[in-house]
Amino acid sequence: MSDYSQAKNILFVCTGNSCRSVMAEGYMRKCLQHCDGDYTVLSAGLAAIAGMPASAMTLEVLEEEGIDLSGHRSQPITPLMLDEADLILCMENYHKGALLEKAPAMQDKIFLLKEFGIEEELPPIDRDILDPIGKSLDFYREVFEQIKICVRRVALCLAG
Repeated sequence: MSDYSQAKNILFVCTGNSCRSVMAEGYMRKCLQHCDGDYTVLSAGLAAIAGMPASAMTLEVLEEEGIDLSGHRSQPITPLMLDEADLILCMENYHKGALLEKAPAMQDKIFLLKEFGIEEELPPIDRDILDPIGKSLDFYREVFEQIKICVRRVALCLAG
C-alpha cells in the first residue's frame, strides 16, 4: 500500500450524505483533533440532495459519541471535491465503482473504507458498510461501530 501519511484532505462518500459518510466525517474529525497537521475532512453523496440535514438517528449516535454535527448539510459530490481530496473513502463497492467510472485516473486515492489499511482481501459480502436509512437505532449503532473501527485504522495510517 502507498504511504498516505501526507494525505490531508479526506473525503467520505456514500449515497445520500445523510448517514454513513456523515458518521465517518464526524468520527474522523474527532480522531484527528489532537493530531498535528491541518486536515480537511468532508463528506458527500453520489445521490445527495444539497442542503438536507443528517438523519435524526445519525445525529443521535454521533451525540452518544460526543460529536455534534447538527449543522451538517448534505452535498452531492463534485469534480472539484474529487480533485482536491488526497484520499476518498467509499462505503460501498457501488460508490467506488461509480467514482472510478467518473474519474479512472484517481484510482490510487479511491478506496472502500472497510478495505483501507488492511492486508487481506475481504470477501465481497463483507466489503460494504450497509446503509442504515430506514432501519432501527440499534442498526445505526452497529453501522457506526463498524465505521469507528475503520476510521481509527485510517487515522493510524494518516499518522504515519
